[in-house]
Amino acid sequence: MSSVSALAKQRTPIRPGRILLHVFLATMALAWLAPLLWAVYAALRPYGETSEKGYVSWPDKLTFENFTNAFTQSDMTHYFGNTMLIAIPAVLVTLFLSSMVAFYVSRFDFRINLFLLLVFTAGNLLPQQVIITPLYRLYLLIDIPGITMSGKLYDSALGLVLIHVAFQSGFCAFVLSNYMKMLPHELTEAALVDGASVWRLYWQITLPLCKPAMAALGTLLSIWIYNDFFWALVLISTGENMPITSALNNLSGQYFTDPNLIAAGALITAVPVLIVYFLLQRQFVSGLTLGANKG
Repeated sequence: MSSVSALAKQRTPIRPGRILLHVFLATMALAWLAPLLWAVYAALRPYGETSEKGYVSWPDKLTFENFTNAFTQSDMTHYFGNTMLIAIPAVLVTLFLSSMVAFYVSRFDFRINLFLLLVFTAGNLLPQQVIITPLYRLYLLIDIPGITMSGKLYDSALGLVLIHVAFQSGFCAFVLSNYMKMLPHELTEAALVDGASVWRLYWQITLPLCKPAMAALGTLLSIWIYNDFFWALVLISTGENMPITSALNNLSGQYFTDPNLIAAGALITAVPVLIVYFLLQRQFVSGLTLGANKG
């Protein structure tokens, strides 16, 4: 009977709805990949060939010359360094501050806990374009001698780090507070009985248990801050201080722009983000799905 039932299940016809679902998913995947594939195709073709035949044509040859020219002409090594100078401190400071807020909100019962969390998350609801003018004037007024070359937050890496920390801390505090609430309170209660300080509760007991969530947030923050173009364009005026996303503008000439060269530069710029994601992929997925398995 078991073999007959297994054979009957194997001969069950595939439902049309399932076929339509797979077709829809395959179409959406191709739609998402189409711009990337088009950029790769354009970056591998010389501009002279595409200007003569058009982009919708069969290529005579494919070459990596555009990638070499984009890397050398835009001085990407320097701008990659600028980006790391902004992204790494911003990610670390954001995770540190937001984890402290989340620990306070989730582990201590005070009346202002909910209000404090709402204050942090309210910043994410405010459109960034609304505060351009006041933030621009504030950055011009603040003097920090000895920290920045000009003494101003404007046109400095520190200014970009602070604005990223301010805007990303709310989301991270919200996610980490919900994650910390799922941790057993018996752990901290037992540590308090043993005489552990609040700092030890946070640093040695709670924070190590939040590694999956921290890894997931670290991956997201790295991608968001690395890909930022808006604040770098508004708060940086000197070309040498720009991060890599804004520095791609160096590939555009005053009277002529090579789209194939820009496509190659954009693909080179995306490589560090892909490396970060693949290195932290396991932690990223586990951090996003771990809470779904707990009641």
